[in-house]
Amino acid sequence: MRVLKRFLFGLTLICAGICAGLWLNNTSLFSEGGETRLLAHRGIHQIYAGSDRTNTTCRAQNVTPLTHGYIENTLPSIRAAMEAGAEVVEIDVHLTRDGRFAVFHDWTLECQTNGEGVTHKHSWADLQKLDIGYGFTADGETFPLRGKGHRMPSFAEVLEADLPGQILINFKSNREEEGHALADLLHDPAYRAKVWGIYGGAKPTRAALAALQGMRGYDKPSIKACAKDYMLTGWSGYVAPTCRDAIIVVPQNVAPFVWGWPHLFTERMKKAGTTVILLGPYDGSGFSSGIEDEAALARVPDGFDGYVWTNRVEVIGPLMGD
Repeated sequence: MRVLKRFLFGLTLICAGICAGLWLNNTSLFSEGGETRLLAHRGIHQIYAGSDRTNTTCRAQNVTPLTHGYIENTLPSIRAAMEAGAEVVEIDVHLTRDGRFAVFHDWTLECQTNGEGVTHKHSWADLQKLDIGYGFTADGETFPLRGKGHRMPSFAEVLEADLPGQILINFKSNREEEGHALADLLHDPAYRAKVWGIYGGAKPTRAALAALQGMRGYDKPSIKACAKDYMLTGWSGYVAPTCRDAIIVVPQNVAPFVWGWPHLFTERMKKAGTTVILLGPYDGSGFSSGIEDEAALARVPDGFDGYVWTNRVEVIGPLMGD
């Protein structure tokens, strides 16, 4: 009995020592943090009021009552988001059938515009004719943005605009040719300087990153690979190759379980050449929200050294500036 007690006591000491070592190697108590920056998802835009979120959900036909006239993925929206505090604005691109990049969110045109069909199967000339404010409604009866002259911009227009921030590009498709086309465009140093990162479909994202040395980005497989490797080995401080020289996203409700969260984690990633984006909570649907209100912002660690993803930069920007 005495031998068993000694064994259990020794085992307890060993376990306590391991736990203490893990804590010491992953605590942020001795890290100061850094600067928290804002990333505006699609700029300032109309907010979808529904709970159904799929790749085919028609967001424009169920928005909250309008408080402004901005439409996502347009130059006025992008500029307003940067003026509200965003250092980076995410935009969505489609390569048209005649080789131009259109800036637009939806895979098809019927929901938001007065057009029809798959976005990338149209010519740029056809897309320019569309009213991209056509479908927005909060009550299903009135369409306050219809006929106001809102049109789809090209990516070249965004690159040529004098904007005070940078752009995160989202490939809406998984066509590898889009990655090559983007890389060709961004070989112009003036254009490349305006692009902060690239993400989206794995094939175009990886094609673009391979052709643009030093450009960073991510796709779903790369995020999953990094998350798996870091959770297995990050306790030791090791950052696996899958997490290096990249951009990674972390949902707010997952973040507390990440080794070294918050400041030691972002320090490790920065040393590995990687930037961290903090998303809103992951709900299991495959979609993550952003940091959208004061309560969510209050849960962002003080001195979080990364980017906060938001759909409400007009709300979060002023709060961060207070």
